[in-house]
Amino acid sequence: MKNASLFLNVILTIAVAVLYYLHFKDGQPEAAPVSSAPAEAKGRAIVYVNVDTLLTKYDYFKDTQKVLESKRFQLENDLAAKGRNLQNKVAFFQQKAPTMTQEQGRATEASLQKEQQDILAYRDRAAQNLANEEQSKNKQLYDQIYDYLKKVNAQNKYEFVLGYTKGGGILFADPAADRTKIVLDGLNKEYKNKQPKK
Repeated sequence: MKNASLFLNVILTIAVAVLYYLHFKDGQPEAAPVSSAPAEAKGRAIVYVNVDTLLTKYDYFKDTQKVLESKRFQLENDLAAKGRNLQNKVAFFQQKAPTMTQEQGRATEASLQKEQQDILAYRDRAAQNLANEEQSKNKQLYDQIYDYLKKVNAQNKYEFVLGYTKGGGILFADPAADRTKIVLDGLNKEYKNKQPKK
């Protein structure tokens, strides 16, 4: 969860930087006329989204975590079953070893070692596939949040949308600039609308 939070924080920061760059790349600011009276400068809004809240309450993230957790659980059960099966074969071999010829014993031992290596290779492949799927889901999560923020920013013209997380890089955030609920409600609404009707 902490890695996902850090990942989402980094991604939101990158998204904000890209939005900022895209907005200001076309035109250079014109030189302002020099005035003798000081003028109050008013920039566009800087708002933030609480990443921890977003991760715990965004339905897409919760559904994705459930699917990945189910796959992890299934993999662990599968590996445990394969391990028990191998242990049974080893125990059977140890019982029958005294009655086997040396050649039969070596062949059976080699077969058991190969089966153990196959199980380890299967575990590594499955873990890598699961990690790749998790990375893909994190990218989809980032894309959904980025696309939504881009759409919302077209209406609100925020200069920055920061990702706030307790203990992160932002030490204080004014609650008046918190847009977490608005962004979360919008993301959940879009996600719900994309789901097949039951």
